[in-house]
Amino acid sequence: MPPDAEPDAPLVTAMRARELGRKSVVVGDRVGLVGDTSGAAGALARIVRIAERTSVLRRTADDDETTAEGRLERVVVANADQLVIVSALADPPPRTGFIDRCLVAAYDAGIEPLLCLTKADLAGPEAVLDYYAELELPYVLIRPDSDLDALRDLLAGRISVMVGHSGVGKSTLVNRLVPDAARAVGTVSAIGRGRHTSTSAVALRLPRDPAHGGNAPAGWIVDTPGVRSFGLAHVSADSLLHGFPDLVEGTVDCPANCPHTPDETACGLDAWIAAGKADARRLASYRRLLASRSGEGDAREPDQRNPGDPLAGS
Repeated sequence: MPPDAEPDAPLVTAMRARELGRKSVVVGDRVGLVGDTSGAAGALARIVRIAERTSVLRRTADDDETTAEGRLERVVVANADQLVIVSALADPPPRTGFIDRCLVAAYDAGIEPLLCLTKADLAGPEAVLDYYAELELPYVLIRPDSDLDALRDLLAGRISVMVGHSGVGKSTLVNRLVPDAARAVGTVSAIGRGRHTSTSAVALRLPRDPAHGGNAPAGWIVDTPGVRSFGLAHVSADSLLHGFPDLVEGTVDCPANCPHTPDETACGLDAWIAAGKADARRLASYRRLLASRSGEGDAREPDQRNPGDPLAGS
């Protein structure tokens, strides 16, 4: 699934070779094929090799601990280079806990996050953007009448995974970007929770953009099912720290196995901030993401929270 694949390249139906195992191939994998690769009706090829992955986006399946697979680490997609976090600004309101957990997964996978704020006609983005100001996240605002040019520019030539709670308009967005995608679109219930509409992850090739003469690489988007959680038990504190290079040196004086949490009095990060080596908001952001890794909600200090702020929850 290279981002510069020709738009008229044939779609090949293939089955996985038995020796590769049951769960060896995931969406986004680049594979080696044998057999009939013509793409003709009735043709069938066989997947015999999986190329080395450039990135792996994972989540811990902690949304159903009653099953045998509860809390197992699962690969969401391979070879992506951008994670598009879709969040509505209203109906349903933004859930920063979910956004934080997506950011942790993106940093751990080494892929770039993009915040896509939908339903901008119903509420302004100021509260959300202020909440993430210290991360300097790239973002795009989407209204029902938006032409999507800004978003298309950010997706061009890339392999982007789109994640978001049901009801935020992700499937509608996918259908506008890829008109023949036919992704199911649902509604938001009376209590502000979306109905899960997408049922399977799928890679979709974006059409060439006429605004660029139809020559620029169009890229791919991977639409994912509506999710109830984004488990991060597989992500270590040190892996998350890689997303904050300005804080890394501050951990040199930390004790062994330091959790870097606010209640760890010997954590070297507090002294690093006190010495003016990094912005205090960066440490607050890191600790917020660290807390969300373990499933906690708002990890800001109590005096930083506004009980009336809808962003205070997860």
